[in-house]
Amino acid sequence: MSTCDVGQPAPGGGEGAGAEGLRFELLAFRFQFTARESVYFPPGKSGNVVRGAFGTIFRQMVCISQCHEVRECEQRATCPYARIFEPVAPTGEGPSGLHDWPRPFVFRAAHLDGQTIEPGRGFHFDVHLFDLKEPAIVHFVLAFAQLATEGIGPRRGRAALQRVDQLDADGRPAACVYNGSTFLATELLPPIRLELGGGGEAASKVQVRFTTATELKHGQLLATRPEFAVLFGRIRDRLSTLRALYGAGPLEIDFKALGERAAQVKLTRLRLEFSEAERRSAKTGERHPLGGFVGEAEYEGELGEFLPYLRAARWVGVGRQTVWGKGVIEFGVLG
Repeated sequence: MSTCDVGQPAPGGGEGAGAEGLRFELLAFRFQFTARESVYFPPGKSGNVVRGAFGTIFRQMVCISQCHEVRECEQRATCPYARIFEPVAPTGEGPSGLHDWPRPFVFRAAHLDGQTIEPGRGFHFDVHLFDLKEPAIVHFVLAFAQLATEGIGPRRGRAALQRVDQLDADGRPAACVYNGSTFLATELLPPIRLELGGGGEAASKVQVRFTTATELKHGQLLATRPEFAVLFGRIRDRLSTLRALYGAGPLEIDFKALGERAAQVKLTRLRLEFSEAERRSAKTGERHPLGGFVGEAEYEGELGEFLPYLRAARWVGVGRQTVWGKGVIEFGVLG
């Protein structure tokens, strides 16, 4: 493992600043470990393993001993665990219809699915944070440093957190914030800035790759086909909700007009595979599905204004259960 360097360039979201209401900002970090014992990540469940272990350790570290139910805890207004891991909409606040707020983070660990990390080898996963009002990176570092020493995964293989890097808009390390023993940054670098205005871009055909299991809701049902209007609608709504709850406020866009134009884009080719998996909640003992579809879809139409939203979905995910890495997409312009 290399040592942390300082004085590296700050991450950005491209040159030029768009309108404030058409911008989404986030912080992204890479956690790098060295395995001390064999560390195993089950197929299709690495993100859920990381999420569940983080929640358990985080709660042990910050919650008061008298707290048995986070929703009813008298201290939840000031509790970092409640704010970050189990956010609930206060009465009269936030977008209508949301009882449980989306968590202000996602994990990116799918590359570890089915992997066994032997002692001495390194591994990593990424964390994307959306709460810019109260960045929570310190809590994540402390929790994962503790988790590593206690053991990760179903076999509880021990590891060591070697360093944490802040990432730039290309997903590359831009500055080290933790070197395995000490926080090196008194202030974080500026957030990654994603401009959603789509000025000047042109595209008539794109291919979207659903790289992790994806489930898209259309109305009250799960969509069986990722029609572009459904895909775009879920991306747009997620970005606006996260911004409303944790950032500068809802996106200042014409939701109806954008949706109508998205409906004109045609799904012309589709190759999907459906996967099935489930997780068992350590808290309730209930089992929850983790499946969805992966594969490729091609769309044709006036797509230029939608490209920034597709790029943003790389960072925030789309659809159900994004917090542990479902709904990751990539795309390429074909024409």
